[in-house]
Amino acid sequence: MFFDFDGPVCEVFSGLPASEVVRALADVMQKFHLGLSEKMREMDFMDALRVSPQGGEEALLAVEATLAAAEMEAVKLAGDPTPGAVAALKAAGTSRRSVAIVSNNSAECVRKFLARHGLAALVGEVVGRPSHQPHRMKPSPYSLYLAADRLNVAPGSCALVGDSVSDVEAANAAAARSIGYANRPGKALALAEAGANAVIDDMATLADALTHVPAP
Repeated sequence: MFFDFDGPVCEVFSGLPASEVVRALADVMQKFHLGLSEKMREMDFMDALRVSPQGGEEALLAVEATLAAAEMEAVKLAGDPTPGAVAALKAAGTSRRSVAIVSNNSAECVRKFLARHGLAALVGEVVGRPSHQPHRMKPSPYSLYLAADRLNVAPGSCALVGDSVSDVEAANAAAARSIGYANRPGKALALAEAGANAVIDDMATLADALTHVPAP
């Protein structure tokens, strides 16, 4: 069982506004490529990271380091796990499903949050953003393949719980199943149209299903 991090497990930027992160990334890019910096100010921070290689390798490294530092600060301010997330993680393990977090956030920030809230033992693997390779972030299936390999399971036997279209697309590309977590108005339709096998609006619903549906 794969869980995306930001949304299904934690509202990463609930305490540190994402707009501040975007501004910080664009400010870094300004030192390398002024035009690209201005474009980044109109993007979300993950898209800003995706385009940062256009400014050169040094720009990519600087932008990525800035984002990683912001994520580490954000998880300190993020508060409690998403309601129902802990129950879902526990239910996945109790039902003998292998558990991994597969995220476009850095693995370091994921591990920090899990340790901070005493959840590390519930997660078998953490696969975060590939270093210096933003093209391998979801919707690429790369991180799902890596998680499956580490858990010694077939990608097609796994399901990814995610709150974004890119999560669903990554699962589809890996021939895995996907459960869309519609944590915002309007997301349910977008996730369904992207091809999610199921859509929920409460992580407790997933916890209940994992408790009562045997592992394949």
